[in-house]
Amino acid sequence: MPFSVEESAACTRLAKLALDEDLGDAGDLTSQAVIAEEAPGQAVFVSRANGVVAGLPAARLVFALLDPKVSFQELLADGSPIPQGTQLAIVRGPMRSILIGERTALNFMQRLSGIASLTAEHMKLIADLPCKLLDTRKTTPGWRLLEKYAVRQGGGHNHRMGLCDGVLIKDNHLAALGRTPDVVARAVALARAKHGQKVPLEIEVDTLEQLDVALVAAPDIILLDNMPPSVLREAVARRDAIARNVLLEASGGVTFASLRAIAETGVDRVSLGALTHSAKALDIGLDYLF
Repeated sequence: MPFSVEESAACTRLAKLALDEDLGDAGDLTSQAVIAEEAPGQAVFVSRANGVVAGLPAARLVFALLDPKVSFQELLADGSPIPQGTQLAIVRGPMRSILIGERTALNFMQRLSGIASLTAEHMKLIADLPCKLLDTRKTTPGWRLLEKYAVRQGGGHNHRMGLCDGVLIKDNHLAALGRTPDVVARAVALARAKHGQKVPLEIEVDTLEQLDVALVAAPDIILLDNMPPSVLREAVARRDAIARNVLLEASGGVTFASLRAIAETGVDRVSLGALTHSAKALDIGLDYLF
C-alpha cells in the first residue's frame, strides 16, 4: 500500500535525517575502500521471522533519495503476512549505493513491520468481535504518521493523529477545571461551545458516576479508564439504556492477555499504546544476489 502525501513527506524528512546521521561528512568509508564506484549489484530483502510487512515504501524512498540509479522492486504489498524466509523486495544498481542505504532501509522496514506484526497478533484475538482496536499518541517523536500507518497495515485503526484533530478531555483537564460535581458536564459543554460538531469530542472518566454524567452531556465518545471487565459491562449496560449513539472506549492497563475479555464486554473500541511504544522490530535482512 503506498504512502499518502503526508506520510511520504514525513518519511522523506526522517530518511534524510537518517542518511545524514549515517554518512556524516566523510561518507561510507568501508564501501569507498572496497567497492568500485560503478560496480553493479543486486540484493533481496528477506524476512527472518514470521510477521506482517510494513515499510516497503519507506525503503524505496531511502534508495530514491540516495541514488536514482538504484531500482527497487517490491515483491508484495505492505500489510501482507510473511512467513519466515519470504522475499520482500529486490534492489538493483550500483553496489556501493545499495550498501550505503542498506541499514537505513532496514531500520524503517524492521520498525514498521514490527508494529504491523504486533497489531496483527492482537487483532487475531478479537477478529470475530465488532470491537475496534486503536493506537494512541504514544509514538516515537517524529515517527507518528509512519507508526500509525503501520498499525493500519496490521489491521488496527488510528485514534486521533494529534492534539489538532480531535478533542479528548482527560483527567488532568478536569483537575485543572476544578474537581466539582459538575466538572464533566462543564468540560463537555465548553468543548461543544468552542468546536461544535467539527471534530470528534471524547472525554475520559474513571468511575461509573462520572460515566452517568458524561452520558447525559452526550459527547461522541467516552473513554473508560482502567476499568475491569465487570465494570465495563455495567458501563455498556448504562450506555445502552441512556445514549446508544455514544461510543465507549476502554483504555489503560490493556494487555495482550486481557484484550479479549475487555472486547467481549461490548465496548466499541479499545485503545492500546503498546502497539507503537512496545513493538519489537521484525527481523529482516538483505542478502546479496550472485
